[in-house]
Amino acid sequence: MKEVIAVVRINMMNQTKKALTAAGIDAFFAHEAQGRGKGFVNPDVLAGAEEGYEEAASLLGEKGKLYPKRLITVVTDDDQVEDAVETIIKVNQTGKPGDGKIFVLPVTDSIRVRTGETGAKAIA
Repeated sequence: MKEVIAVVRINMMNQTKKALTAAGIDAFFAHEAQGRGKGFVNPDVLAGAEEGYEEAASLLGEKGKLYPKRLITVVTDDDQVEDAVETIIKVNQTGKPGDGKIFVLPVTDSIRVRTGETGAKAIA
């Protein structure tokens, strides 16, 4: 089993949800999130702002802002990971900064609370 975590633009959530469902991935979580990529901020200016220098903080302006995002979490069998990743990329890729990130992590076990089923049976 794998966990696929995707950070996507807030306005792409409905299309992503529909595309995942159409790809046969019906079970997932969506969370509100805020963040930014490192390419949006000069690290020296950010460090100065964190140290309390007002000039640095004023230079950050909108570039220091955290942007609203959606965090999508899918736990799936190994054979569906590629479908999940490709679907998320297909829907969210614009070629511009801010398209998002996808992380794939191993999952050692899952347990369905209602029945006590474990492993693949718990996510099927």
